[in-house]
Amino acid sequence: MIPKLKLLERLMASGVVAVVRAENAEQAKKIADACIKGGIAAIEITFTVPGAAEVIKELAATYKPEELILGAGTVLDSETARLAILAGAQYVVCPSLNVETVKLCNRYQVPCMPGAQTIREIVEAMEAGADIVKVFPGETLGPSFVKAVKGPLPQAPLMPTGGVSLDNVAEWIKAGCVAVGVGGNLTAGAKKGDYESITEIGKQFVEKVRQARAK
Repeated sequence: MIPKLKLLERLMASGVVAVVRAENAEQAKKIADACIKGGIAAIEITFTVPGAAEVIKELAATYKPEELILGAGTVLDSETARLAILAGAQYVVCPSLNVETVKLCNRYQVPCMPGAQTIREIVEAMEAGADIVKVFPGETLGPSFVKAVKGPLPQAPLMPTGGVSLDNVAEWIKAGCVAVGVGGNLTAGAKKGDYESITEIGKQFVEKVRQARAK
């Protein structure tokens, strides 16, 4: 097991988390392959995927922890979080704050990233022990929201999910996000079996994040 701080460092260094809503384990593995080839090491398997725990288990068995930063998403409660961790998830992402889920993750030293969409929710998430706060839904809040939050809360570790595209990813990073979660704008090709497009788009996301951080 990779120590929590090291895992968080790797995830933030990667800068991009691929949010996967696959139809089955095979598709999820192919998306993971394509993302890794594109330089994206962090994959989040959402619990909207049928048999999500089994998908996580298969990916954990296929890849070494050094190759893939494997997470579970759309986790609504501590029971699901524990199931995900036992299956091999290295971090847990939630659409909103569930204090019991954060407590459980901290108990096992697994990074937890609950969602928030107001200053109050962000503060409550940090007070509860969140490692990174997911700005969600990103498409309705936008990079300007992050920039505004960073005024009174420069210490807030924020990662948007939803609405992150190649056109605006640099804005999110420059606004102060530690990483970004990308779903359909990265993985859409999987529906047509076009995994090469995921690799190519992944490379572009990684490069745009690198350039934004360099400026």
